[in-house]
Formats: sequence, C-alpha cells, structure tokens
Amino acid sequence: MSVDGRDDLRVRVATSLKTVPAAAWNACANPFALRAAMAATSPAPISPAPACQDTASAIDEDNPFVSHAFLLALEESGCVGRRSGWSPAYLLVEDAQGTLLAASPSFLKSHSQGEYVFDHAWADAYERAGGRYYPKLQLAAPFTPATGPRLLVADGPRAGEARAGLIAGLEALRGQANASSVHVTFVQEPDIAALREAGYLERHDLQFHWRNEGFETYDDFLATLASRKRKALKRERREALSADITVDILSGSDLTEAVWDDFHSFYEDTGSRKWGRPYLNRAFFSAVGAAMGERIVLMMARRAGRYIAGAINFRGANTLYGRNWGCIEDHPFLHFELCYHQAIDYAIAHKLSRVEAGAQGEHKLARGYRPVLTRSLHHLADPGLRRAVAAYLVNERQHIAQAQEALAAESPFRKTGGADD
Repeated sequence: MSVDGRDDLRVRVATSLKTVPAAAWNACANPFALRAAMAATSPAPISPAPACQDTASAIDEDNPFVSHAFLLALEESGCVGRRSGWSPAYLLVEDAQGTLLAASPSFLKSHSQGEYVFDHAWADAYERAGGRYYPKLQLAAPFTPATGPRLLVADGPRAGEARAGLIAGLEALRGQANASSVHVTFVQEPDIAALREAGYLERHDLQFHWRNEGFETYDDFLATLASRKRKALKRERREALSADITVDILSGSDLTEAVWDDFHSFYEDTGSRKWGRPYLNRAFFSAVGAAMGERIVLMMARRAGRYIAGAINFRGANTLYGRNWGCIEDHPFLHFELCYHQAIDYAIAHKLSRVEAGAQGEHKLARGYRPVLTRSLHHLADPGLRRAVAAYLVNERQHIAQAQEALAAESPFRKTGGADD
C-alpha cells in the first residue's frame, strides 16, 4: 500500500522476520546502537539521574526486546506464530529503492494474554454489547513489560514521514484484518507524541525501577536509605545466602544447554503457579542464548553442588532489564537477592543507569526501586467503545497518579533535611 501524499513510500506486511534482513530491521529498531556500543567499550562514569525522573521515558539506545535477534528467537521457537495467538504482521515502510525506513513489532492477536496491559474488561464489555473484540492489532515486545520503541524508525531526513507512514499503515492493516483496535504498549517518546496526535487514547500504569545516581558501590546506594532500611536490607541479603548458597553471574559462553535446562525448570515452576501455562518454551532460551547471549545476564543460585534458583536479565545500552525468575527450593529472601539486589550490584559495577524490574510488585519499593509511570496508547475503531474507554481512562490516570504519589511517600530513602531513622 502507498502512504497518503507520499507516492515514493510503500507500506507492506511481513509475516516472518526471516524475510527481513537483520541489519535493516536493527537500523530501525535501535538506530543509535552503534554509538552506544562504541561508548560501552570504554564506559565513562554515568551522570546522576534527575531526581524528578518519574516516568519510564528515558531512552535506551540499544533496546534488546525490539532487536531482530530477540523477536526472531520468539518466532523460531514457536512462542509467537503457529497456534500461539500471536500472529506476526510486521509493518514495513520502504522507499522507492526498497530501503527499509521504518517497521513495527506488530501482531494480530486472538486473545489478551502475555501483554501486561490488561484490556480483558474492555473485550468482555464490547462482546456483551454484541461487538467482536478479537482479532486486535498489538504493537509490543511479546511477553515483555519493558518500555521501548514501538514505531521503529531509522535515523535520517525522512524519519517523520516514515513514522507517519507506520501510523497510517496500522489503521489500514486494522481495517483489512477486521480488527477492533490497535494497542501500542510500553511505549516511549517520540512514539507517544505521534500516536497522541493521531488520536490514540493514553493509558498509564506503574512499575518500579532503580536508578543509579553515580554510585561506586552497593554501600554508596545503601547510604541514601534511612538507617533502619539499610539494616533491613543488609540482614535480608545475609539471610538469603545463609544456607551455604552462592550466586553465579552467567553470560555469553557461560550459557550452556545444561544451564538453560536448569533455568527453564525454574521458569516453568513459577509460570505454572502464576498463570497456568508459561509463555516461553525451552527452545526459546536456546535460540535467544545463541543469538544474543552476550546481552543476557543470568543470576543463578547454587547450593550443595547444583543450581536451585535463577533470574534472567537482558542488558541494553544503559539499562538492565529484569525479566523472569524461578526456583526449585524455597529459601527466605532468595527471590529478592537474585532479582533486585544482584541486579543493583551488576548495574553499579557496569555503570548502567537503571534497572527495570518488570511489572507490578510493590515489594520492590523497600529495595530501593521507585514508582515510575509506564504508558500505552490505544485506538478503538467503534465510537461507542472509544467513548466508554476514554471516560474510564480519565479516572484511571487520576488513580495511577495518586498511587504513584502515595508510593513515593513510602520510599526507603532518607528525607532531605530530616532525621536518619
């Protein structure tokens, strides 16, 4: 399809990333990744994050979850496609020479699982009123509640046109697929502004992120907390490893098939208890480990000669993204040690500016993670459904803002000018 007013731009749909060259996709997904990679070879001390930073809007110039390798691993392992309910429908904007200018990680969905932005109530209400909510069009990193680019646009003089072409293409694809809606989840600027201008409805939620304020050691971070909070975390870390547990940090060539066997068993245990059927299969971990193992950081707990628990993280240019955890032995505070404290240790040692610890979890607050806003944008074709959802979102945004303010007031950090309790 052509882009309105731009006869030399074309939008097409690819149903597999195997047909899209990795270099062309990645030039859109992370157009400044080369610069970030060059900086990472000789990391300089990071600048302290602004104290007012309360949204997940900081840009990671090498987001792992929209990379060709990550998305292709999901596809090749069958976590998306086949009968998963996630049917790839990647939009591609190309110029007259066939150069890829923009793309989107877009999927036609037959359900609302694996998204972490919950619209089940919208679907139920619409279908009770006689509508058909599925299929819907979803722009996301599947099974990954991490903010990142969703309208993937290569750097260059036509970036604005290409982004507009993607948005127009989304509406055309929605109509062709007879989908009820378009959902763009965990989105960052400049995509937010472009989608707002196109009439998308904005939705807010909260996550808990840790930010590096130029710390040299974990003790430097602890010094920013109230004294009783410092003592609690020190005790928690001691008790987590008190049963002769040690922690191995694995990446790259350390990620053997035996390690993935162990980690997958942990992940399966947690997934089956939380949501019935884990989203990621064993084949995915082998595929993603082979494709991008240097960007994976696996925290594995060992006791009595075997691994008993683990947490997987992915590394961006300036962010460590905590994703999944599991265990086969229960030990007090081990979850907090692997998922939160070890992540902070790693970020400080590698001069990363943030740790994003995934969706939900107010227990993260006591471990020094701050409440931040996440955003998603939604286009609903039916005017009645759109009006109802728009009214709902006004109230929900107010509630989220109040919750963020209340949670921030309960933070463990020392109060400026106050007593160190």
